[in-house]
Amino acid sequence: MIGIDDMAFYIPGIFLPIEKIAEARNIEYAKLNKGLGLTAMSLADVNEDAASMAANAVLNLIEKNNLKPQEIGRIYVGSESATDGAKPIASYVIEMLTDFYKEKHGDNCFIHTDVVDMTFACIAGIDAMLTTFDWVNADRKRKGIIVATDNAKYELGSTGEYTQGAGAIASLIKHNPRLISFSEPIGISTIGEHDFFKPIRRIKKTELMKTLDASKSEIPNIVSENEEYVEIHKIFPVFDGQYSNKCYANRMSEAYNHFVKLKEGTHKLEDWDKLIFHLPYAFHGKRAFADVFWETYKDDENLKVQLLELDPDFFSHQTIKLVTRTKMYKDFVSKKIEKGQRASSFVGNLYTGSIFMSFMSMLESEFLDNIDISGQKVGFCAYGSGSKSKVFEGRIQETWKDVVAKFEIFKTLEKRKAIDFETYENLHNEKLEKNIETPKGFYLESISEDVNLYGVRKYTHKQ
Repeated sequence: MIGIDDMAFYIPGIFLPIEKIAEARNIEYAKLNKGLGLTAMSLADVNEDAASMAANAVLNLIEKNNLKPQEIGRIYVGSESATDGAKPIASYVIEMLTDFYKEKHGDNCFIHTDVVDMTFACIAGIDAMLTTFDWVNADRKRKGIIVATDNAKYELGSTGEYTQGAGAIASLIKHNPRLISFSEPIGISTIGEHDFFKPIRRIKKTELMKTLDASKSEIPNIVSENEEYVEIHKIFPVFDGQYSNKCYANRMSEAYNHFVKLKEGTHKLEDWDKLIFHLPYAFHGKRAFADVFWETYKDDENLKVQLLELDPDFFSHQTIKLVTRTKMYKDFVSKKIEKGQRASSFVGNLYTGSIFMSFMSMLESEFLDNIDISGQKVGFCAYGSGSKSKVFEGRIQETWKDVVAKFEIFKTLEKRKAIDFETYENLHNEKLEKNIETPKGFYLESISEDVNLYGVRKYTHKQ
């Protein structure tokens, strides 16, 4: 029996209220709040990036489980916010953790810990988790940590701007987990799409010089004299929101059908007590799952009656959106999906971390409502643009409350600092030189401009 034993998170200490961005962009607040479920977006401070957030989440996980570095056989990172084309985020995480623990556990205390980054848009954290299941399965003594970390940034004024978020979620993977165990069938759907991607852009060096109104000597020394083009990697994606939504829904339906096939007739949708999704925005999961719900229950007489009450001509055009307005679907969402949406409303899109935050949100909400979900089955619907979906299931363990009691997600989110819109834009455009909040935990101290170490990132820790 393999699964998640414990989880820890790191969410930056600053956020932008969604009403501020609605006002500034002349968007009806109700459209974002009531329509998409958005209330606030977490923002990485000046001194924060995917590596520092990941290290903070992993440190939290190690500390509350009293783990020794030598016990941790691997730390695998899922992210699409890499700071380097070759050196992985995970190597920076190990460097930070080694420096933190060297006095207690000795120099190079993580030297036998395997690390790597995995990239496939928002599903990379799940990829890291599932491959770690296989690794743990080979030896009962093995313990691994997977961490999903991202800084989701979009161009100012774009249709993705109000879905931004930042944070990291770390999970401890081992035998006989206290939180949730997973069964083997994994439904998969993969098709090469271009719904969302971050291309390496190219511009002629001569054109760049004209744009900058610069002389040849003013071009940074990282550009060779012999290079005709300068390659630029921007954190902002190229995306088509509506097309991406369609890809998400299609891949998820296909992966779900594959999962059902692998279960050889032993699975029914009602078997899942809860459903957890990747959430680009809080209400996305319940919208995207309507297709699966319709295909499952389209012959149900109660659903037919409810649809005809809403639209007597429904069966002449069968609009899926109308299915989401039925009492049957609303009850389905309220019972199985809603609690997993709650944290997302206050942090925004965490990319790879989104599905893990959804799971933590559901668990803590049930805990706070004093509801025992021991033994319940949870369906997971993961998605990554490009595009791929994986559907699988797990069972909540009897000891889940002991673990979740220490999460304190919502209490932590209440302690964050709201910033104004002008500060947000300056932060987004990297015009701020000083941190908004006093650094705490691991943070980025500097980025080298030395010709031989250009771009090397130095991190430090503050209690």
